[in-house]
Amino acid sequence: MSTTFGALRIANYRRYAFAQSVSLSGTWMQRVAQAWLVLELGGSGTEVGLVTALQFVPLLALGAWAGVVIDRVDKRRLLIVTQLSAAVLALVLGVLVATGAVRLWMVMALALALGGVHLFDNPARQSFVLEMVGPGRLANAVTLNSVIVNAARTLGPAAAGLLIATAGTAVCFLVNAGSYLLVVAAFALMRREELEPSPLVARGPGQLRQGLRYAWRTPGVRAPLLLVAVVGTLAYEFQVVLPLMARFVFGGGAGTYGAMTSAMGAGAVVTGLLLAGRDRSGHRALTRSAYVFGALILVAAAAPTLVLELVALVAVGAASIAFLALANTNVALTTAPEMRGRVMALWSIAFLGTTPVGGPLVGWIAEHLGARVGLGLGGVATIVAAAALRHGDRAASDPASQSVTEEMEHTGR
Repeated sequence: MSTTFGALRIANYRRYAFAQSVSLSGTWMQRVAQAWLVLELGGSGTEVGLVTALQFVPLLALGAWAGVVIDRVDKRRLLIVTQLSAAVLALVLGVLVATGAVRLWMVMALALALGGVHLFDNPARQSFVLEMVGPGRLANAVTLNSVIVNAARTLGPAAAGLLIATAGTAVCFLVNAGSYLLVVAAFALMRREELEPSPLVARGPGQLRQGLRYAWRTPGVRAPLLLVAVVGTLAYEFQVVLPLMARFVFGGGAGTYGAMTSAMGAGAVVTGLLLAGRDRSGHRALTRSAYVFGALILVAAAAPTLVLELVALVAVGAASIAFLALANTNVALTTAPEMRGRVMALWSIAFLGTTPVGGPLVGWIAEHLGARVGLGLGGVATIVAAAALRHGDRAASDPASQSVTEEMEHTGR
């Protein structure tokens, strides 16, 4: 038990984890309410995907540059600013819905503005975890973070479904706005002398290229990033495809969608707690977890009844946390401290920034070929990407391949 919750012994991380558990529940409430709001405003599956994608367009377009900025600034102060900004945007959307003034274009505009917040918030938080706990407890903290996210995935959608049915969608946005203030307080009250901040990088030319070059030339960074990019583009589009599964495959409403999302979260929470006490890393473990994740997505896509779908989604959630925790830990532990902001920005691009491509694509496929096909595409893509990573590992370990690589490096080609 002490190993499972080891990172919580650190006061700063304990404050952060508690605040995040509340705030992320509000975030998931907003995500469910936003997807349902788009459908209520007459949007299609493609438009659900588009609104989701807009939240990550800035990250895709400017994420690498944001990583350079993050390496130069105090991450704790930056995170206070991003959390306050997100609170204001959630408040505005809640007021618009409550007053009946909301239109689909307004939802899209606010989603894009939230993307501007995510541009800095996500990679800064990914980097800041190591500053709170240090390298010795990083794997544990990453897994506990995933547990928190997925506990919120369980509670938030269930609460959203209840609130939408009883009080309307506006309440979800307003509650989320208030939840951000708890995170702001947690950052403000942290004991700064107990943090282990990365060295701030002085402003200089070529830092963006330097970060990209470093990520590509470091195998322990490059391989997980490429795998996560494929999986993030085509598999982690559950916000797009699950509402369509709920409505058009199983004939349900917001409560059905909330139950499906909560099922994934429940599986992830239980598995995360089991994995939190284990120190696992390496490409082989990552590849195996990707195979399992992809296969279970295919099972969920084929489930004939809602009950079996919920059971399958519990398993999908369990596999997803194992995959993400392994990938994140591998990248974070491999990265040099002075490169952490830039590399974790690339991680955010790979996992979240690919949504502007994958969200509309999966939404379009689900709308025209069926929600099951849209979900199953992610399973196939994950398995293929895992196979490619495994083949790359074998090629890298082959003596002839290593000889060719060394010769190319020697000649500068």
